[in-house]
Amino acid sequence: MHPVQIDVKSLNFYYGAKRALEDIDIGIRPNVVTAFIGPSGCGKSTFLRTLNRMNDIIGGTRVEGQVLIAGENIYAPGTDIVSLRRRVGMVFQKSNPFPKSIFENVAFGLRINGMAPNRADLEARVEESLRQAAIWDEVKDRLKDSALALSGGQQQRLCIARALAIKPSILLMDEPASALDPIATQRIEELVFQLKAHYTIVIVTHNMQQAARVSDHTAFFWLGKLVEYGPTNKLFTNPSEKLTEDYVTGRFG
Repeated sequence: MHPVQIDVKSLNFYYGAKRALEDIDIGIRPNVVTAFIGPSGCGKSTFLRTLNRMNDIIGGTRVEGQVLIAGENIYAPGTDIVSLRRRVGMVFQKSNPFPKSIFENVAFGLRINGMAPNRADLEARVEESLRQAAIWDEVKDRLKDSALALSGGQQQRLCIARALAIKPSILLMDEPASALDPIATQRIEELVFQLKAHYTIVIVTHNMQQAARVSDHTAFFWLGKLVEYGPTNKLFTNPSEKLTEDYVTGRFG
C-alpha cells in the first residue's frame, strides 16, 4: 500500500456564509490518476482549487480542516504559497497561454523561479517539458512563433508543458479537455495516462466516460459532499451508494 500524498481531513469551504464543501475526507496516493465527477455546481472544481490554495484569490472565502501534502498542512500559518504552487501545478479548463512565443511560455516559470542557470540548461528543460507534454515534434521548428497561433488542443498541451517545466509533484487538471474536439481530447487523455508514472494527477471531469478511461480512482461529489471514493472500476460497476449508482447510470445529472 502506497503512502498517501494528499490527505484531506474534515475540510469545509465557505464562499461568504455559504458552505460549498462539507466535511470532506479523502486520501490520494502518489502516481495514480484520481478523477472528481459529479453534476455542475457540486463542488468538485472548488475542492480541486483547495489543493493548491487557488481559492485564496477569491474574496470572502474561508477554509476549515486540513489539507496535508506530503505530511505538511498547506493551510498552516506561514505556508509559502509560491512554493506550494510550484509543487502543485494546475492546468485550467480553458487553455491560457501567455501572449509570448511557444518557447517563452515554457521558459517563464523556469526564469522566475531561477531554475535554469544558463541558456543551454533553459533550452534543455524547455525541450524536456514539451516532450513530456507530447507536443515537441509539432512545435520544435516554430518555438519563436506566438503560442496563440497554436490550435486549441496544442495550446492546452503547451499549458501542460508550462506546468510541468517547474517540476511539480502533483498536477491538478480542471476539465482540461472540455473545450477540445474528440481527437485533441484523446491526445490529452493519452498524455494523462503517460504522466502518472512521474506525477500524482487529479482531474475534474464532467465526462464520465473520460473518468472511466483515464483514472485509477474516482471521487463522486454531490451538493458539496463527497458521496463515494474508490477504485474507478468498482465505482462505475458496483458502487456502494445508491446516489452514485443513479448518477453513473444516468438517472440524473
